[in-house]
Amino acid sequence: MFELSVKSHIASAHFLRGYQGRCKDLHGHTWHIEVVIAGDDLDPVGMVADFAVLKRQLNEFLMPVDHVCLNDLEYFKGNNPTTENIAKYVYQNFAGVVAPLKIKRVQVWESETSSVVYYE
Repeated sequence: MFELSVKSHIASAHFLRGYQGRCKDLHGHTWHIEVVIAGDDLDPVGMVADFAVLKRQLNEFLMPVDHVCLNDLEYFKGNNPTTENIAKYVYQNFAGVVAPLKIKRVQVWESETSSVVYYE
């Protein structure tokens, strides 16, 4: 089994509905996002997937959530835009972009010292 990892980031604003701390008000983060792909099979070149293609796909996928207020997006109208829900959003929606490859996990850093891992 092989695991490939690609990273990117988004800079977006959000506020947390129902939260009583400072994050209840509009503020921003630069979230760092890592997607780990798992695979057994290698292509004729000897790769599970091409890093350049995966990075391009991830960056294109993240464009609609970069430099926006996440609360304004349809997914986050029904799901509070927490780091947990951002990780779940990336996992569930990016899976269709990289299919038939399998996403093993998505890790999202809200800061240098705080992150969430989501997997199914």
